[in-house]
Amino acid sequence: MTPDQRYAYIDRLPKAELHLHIEGSLEPEMLFDLAQRNGVSIPFASVEEIRNAYNFSNLQDFLDIYYQGMAVLLKQQDFYDLTWAYLERAHADHVRHVEMFFDPQGHTERGVAFADVVTGISDALADGEKQWGITSRLIMCFLRHLDEASAEATLDEAVPFLDRIAGVGLDSSEVGHPPSKFRNVFARARSLGLKIVAHAGEEGPPEYVHEALDILNVDRIDHGNRALEDEGLVQRIVADGMTLTVCPLSNLKLCVIDEIGQSPVKRMLDAGIRATVNSDDPAYFGGYVNENYRAIASALDLSRDDLRTLAANSFTGSFLPEEAKAHLLAEIDLYDAHFA
Repeated sequence: MTPDQRYAYIDRLPKAELHLHIEGSLEPEMLFDLAQRNGVSIPFASVEEIRNAYNFSNLQDFLDIYYQGMAVLLKQQDFYDLTWAYLERAHADHVRHVEMFFDPQGHTERGVAFADVVTGISDALADGEKQWGITSRLIMCFLRHLDEASAEATLDEAVPFLDRIAGVGLDSSEVGHPPSKFRNVFARARSLGLKIVAHAGEEGPPEYVHEALDILNVDRIDHGNRALEDEGLVQRIVADGMTLTVCPLSNLKLCVIDEIGQSPVKRMLDAGIRATVNSDDPAYFGGYVNENYRAIASALDLSRDDLRTLAANSFTGSFLPEEAKAHLLAEIDLYDAHFA
């Protein structure tokens, strides 16, 4: 396929997004508007100054501005508006299903009510399904730079809202905070019927992926790049049918890779890993899900079959019931059959 053919194929290819931090979709324009709306003082005089601040060279520098941006999110309506803005972009990218992360500890520690966070997000997701048919699952992440007691307290707060929350995850600064640090709270979450995911092997070593599998008993690995350094681990991931949620532009922006042609997506596919393509924190990393597909399509010389496989993996690796997965996979087949 030529680059133009690849891009045309990607544009309307039905797909799911399984690795999206809703706070990471806070565009500079919305950050500036919410600061004014809520009377929050920010160290930026214009949208352009905010955009310039969205430049960083590693995960910690990104997290510093990420948490600073969170300060403008105070009310239920703010979380609704943020989620709705993402869904508009997801709809334009032909996303049919999204499994969205949110970081309640980043809000409750500022005095924002847990109920306002989860209700604003989940109400927007429900309205997005009504308007565009985009189905969703909401995943609550624990911040790994905080202690397990804080995660336990957050899970306590979540219990009355488990009808709106499908799973729990683990994000924030990876190095020095292995999955084993959170073994007890994840065991409790599992006992409550929640799905389990965790960021592992982005900056942390392959051992963190092993811990996520062996100690947290994850249903899915977020990132997982460094799993490729351990052949035995690769074989296990393939044998278990484990899904990895890879984020190409995020990897580039955070210097996990030096150039987009080093993205591990093609190597994962060739190894038989169920890899998917996702945007992570798109406002900060330079693009939503279709931009991530486009970025690697030519750089990795992905075939039409590769692109179709990535989209199919995103549905197969989701937490949807099997009947819904089958329906969405059939959408891919129909699209592919009629694509000229």
